[in-house]
Amino acid sequence: MDKLVVNGAKELSGSVEISGAKNAVLPLMAATLLTEGEHSINRVPDLKDTRTFLNLLEMLGAKSTYNNGDLLVDSSTINSVEAPYDLVKTMRASFYVMGPLLGRFGEARVSLPGGCAWGPRPVDYHLKGFENLGAEIILEKGYIIARAKKLKGALIHFDIPSVGATANILMASVLAEGKTQITNAAIEPHIVQLCEVLNEMGAHIEGVGSNILFVNGVEKLSPMKVETIPDMIEAGTFLIAGATLGNITLKKVDPTHLNIVIRKLEQAGCELVVNDNSITVNKCDKLQPVDMTTDVHPGFPTDLQAQWVALMSVANGSSHITDTIYHDRFAHVPELIRLGADISLNKNMALIRGPKKLKGAQVMSTDIRASASLLIGALIAEGESEISRIYHIDRGYEKIEEKFKLLGADIRRENG
Repeated sequence: MDKLVVNGAKELSGSVEISGAKNAVLPLMAATLLTEGEHSINRVPDLKDTRTFLNLLEMLGAKSTYNNGDLLVDSSTINSVEAPYDLVKTMRASFYVMGPLLGRFGEARVSLPGGCAWGPRPVDYHLKGFENLGAEIILEKGYIIARAKKLKGALIHFDIPSVGATANILMASVLAEGKTQITNAAIEPHIVQLCEVLNEMGAHIEGVGSNILFVNGVEKLSPMKVETIPDMIEAGTFLIAGATLGNITLKKVDPTHLNIVIRKLEQAGCELVVNDNSITVNKCDKLQPVDMTTDVHPGFPTDLQAQWVALMSVANGSSHITDTIYHDRFAHVPELIRLGADISLNKNMALIRGPKKLKGAQVMSTDIRASASLLIGALIAEGESEISRIYHIDRGYEKIEEKFKLLGADIRRENG
């Protein structure tokens, strides 16, 4: 099993190009199932999760080619509506295929999802939404089976904005008969892009970018041609690293996706230069503690909570970090403590007492974003650190050690 070996406390400098967003490209790949033809998606990051999803599409009968970030998917040859356990258990986003399969073929058979080891993330919102659209839902031997002769438009409300459920219900409803209204919908940038792409394919979605979406069902869609938006979580990870390690410029990024992260870094004393498609962060020599509470977009992303905890461990004072999205998403805390951080937990709130001088240690990844947090901690720490179980980080970050090497980090990948 691979591990990352990091010799920390090295100053970073230079520029890094941000990859396409994993959270955007997976629903786009699922949306290729909505209609036959050849779909073109550019700026597709080479990740374990994108490769897994591509394998899933091929198991459903699609044909594809992937080269240097350019993906072609021919969905004319789909001959199955089943997403098997062996794939779905490794990645919850596999559940995205249920909406388009149900919309196009009137049936989908999808294993209950797996994925990261932290916290319950139920699919209830997805299933209730499909039922509202007229689907029959059956649970059989660990599989969810959805059937409908023809989906019909409905009023669907989410008690809590759910990114996954919003995407899945959108993809099902664009081919439903009549009008669907989705209230309290997620408004993350990748949901906005999905709406825009579906409209370019021939769907009729109104209210794009707001939390109330109106979908007028259509009979048929056309294939997509799209470039994936930049990955705001990867961008935020590098910004947080640069705040204490050096002067870093991010290229091919959308700063509007990161407004609250930029504001929090400025509150911590960082200097940033923001342009249309680039952000430069300058190392802050005296980092100030900043409390943070995660929230749905445009709030602070839960996917950057772990990285912010690592940063605050070396801030000059104490800070409180609360995760209102996933209350038990703190598996990184014991590992950061191994690096020397002073952190205590009270339910879904972390109290970080800084500044602490981090020292290299052996630590273990538990999920994608925890891995990024440990990498930031190891880069800050004096001495050598080993980060094991890095298959997690490979699910969400494209060639992350190579990007940090280009910035001057002393980091290498070894077989564990």
